Amino acid sequence: MFSYLIQRVLLMIPTLVAISVITFVIIQLPPGDYLSTYIAELQSQGENVDIEKVEALRAQYGLDRPIIEQYGLWVLGMLQGDFGFSFEYQLPVSEVVGDRLFLTLVLNFATIIFIWIIAFPIGIYSATHQYSWGDYGLTFIGFIGLATPNFLLALVLLYLANVWFGTSIGGLMDPEYIGQPWSTNKIISVIEHLWVPVVVIGTSGTAGMIRRLRANMLDELQKQYFITAKAKGLHPLRALLKYPLRASLNPFIADIGNMLPQIVSGSAIVSMVLSLPTTGPMLISALQSQDMYLAGSFLIFLALLTVVGMFLSDIALAYLDPRIRLGGSAEK
Repeated sequence: MFSYLIQRVLLMIPTLVAISVITFVIIQLPPGDYLSTYIAELQSQGENVDIEKVEALRAQYGLDRPIIEQYGLWVLGMLQGDFGFSFEYQLPVSEVVGDRLFLTLVLNFATIIFIWIIAFPIGIYSATHQYSWGDYGLTFIGFIGLATPNFLLALVLLYLANVWFGTSIGGLMDPEYIGQPWSTNKIISVIEHLWVPVVVIGTSGTAGMIRRLRANMLDELQKQYFITAKAKGLHPLRALLKYPLRASLNPFIADIGNMLPQIVSGSAIVSMVLSLPTTGPMLISALQSQDMYLAGSFLIFLALLTVVGMFLSDIALAYLDPRIRLGGSAEK
């Protein structure tokens, strides 16, 4: 087991290097750079451009160097904790991402909790009450959740929150708390604004998880070990939680590596509709303007989430299911 963990940790290094190379090349594929785009915008507006100043900036940030040198400087800076400079925001990347990343993590953590709290009871009920009216009703609601676009649901809840509760969801907090230190009132304001994006982003994930959990549970409920446990007098609820539910969790534990980056990046459209100060709109804007250091650093962060998430899911699977062995060959 220990040798397997060491092997996986060492494997993360070339994986992240390969992802960083692909990310950097894709960002560099469009012609020009951020400064070229900025010059074109100024000229289209009829403004004069100081070419010497632009060339000085290009030399200062290494944009006039070969792509290999630019990549080397970028990676070396990240290893030293310097993620580069955001041309669009005129700030270091760490300062631009800081607050947005924290609010993104708060939003996504709340979304994951919402998905699991809603999906598991409904999925267990649908599996244990197959073809009942409750099963049909919850299945119908699940299909609606899968079919409804997130941006449409965001607009509907935006209107209802304003009409019913008097809450203007135009961000994750009231305007007077933006840029202010954290306080009790600011936390309360975030909670008041948080429920709409959590419901919107979590709806499709909840519906999909309900369907998968129901299918897995139905398969496990028909197996002999569960029937034998009930026949020996084990309480049905305890037998359900100890055997079929535990075996049904494997696909969800395996999805941890995909869930984290999907939720972080998947909330971009909803964040744009609701004007949320998260990293999604920032990433889209950085890609459009070719703000290479900002976009590249965030994409590397998503890659790191994926790699670490897959590593943690493998460990959790081995702990959850004794049939899974990590490292070495299984004895027949």
